[in-house]
Amino acid sequence: MTVTHLRPNMDNWQERVDLAAAFRWTARLNYHEAVANHFSLAVNEDGTRFLMNPSQSHFSRIKASDIIEIDANNPDTLSGPDAPDPTAWGLHGSLHRNCPHARCAMHVHSIHATVLASLKDSRLLPIDQNCATFYNRYVIDDNYGGLAFEDEGERCAAMLQDPKKKVMIMGNHGVLVIGETVADTFNRLYYFERAAETYIRALQTGQPLRVLSDEVASKVADQLETYPEQDQRHFEELKAILDEEGSNYSQ
Repeated sequence: MTVTHLRPNMDNWQERVDLAAAFRWTARLNYHEAVANHFSLAVNEDGTRFLMNPSQSHFSRIKASDIIEIDANNPDTLSGPDAPDPTAWGLHGSLHRNCPHARCAMHVHSIHATVLASLKDSRLLPIDQNCATFYNRYVIDDNYGGLAFEDEGERCAAMLQDPKKKVMIMGNHGVLVIGETVADTFNRLYYFERAAETYIRALQTGQPLRVLSDEVASKVADQLETYPEQDQRHFEELKAILDEEGSNYSQ
């Protein structure tokens, strides 16, 4: 079944639909943190105007028409009637001002990624294919400084200047994933949480880890980074499931 999602009186409608689907699946997979996490998607060329979830809204209820548009260069946004959460403004506003390659950003406190971020050594060792996906493609923030208000957001954004590094393991906090599209970013978020779960469960056995060589891990990461259409096909399937269930995410 093909479902057409049209809302001609709102700008960037398809982008809103995709973000809404990502919110719904993040809740379903239990990657969310009540009403505390946030996603954003740039809608202009330099990335300073972006879509974001409304403040203090549960991911499982967000619809495309609920999503707000933010100007990262307008601090008066925080005093408007549809003001974003202050930490969402601090983290995502800073990111979109300073990292134009970060078209989409997803920040969550998913369980296994957060456990990884809570270890003294927060490296994700390449012990399987999913873990190898992120080989040399993440940064670790060892200097958590409190809630992600603007100063903290600017500090985090400064660590994501290398376009190759698309995951930030936020020490003592959670994870921040960036990408080119909603599908690209959600796919990366999904697989990072899967990889973190495998790694944490492997550590729990107390047995020695079988770690891939640098050469093989790098090869796998390169291969998966260019794997054709995997992210888009994954995401289209997730939207198809929502459509078949009669979800109102696209309203």
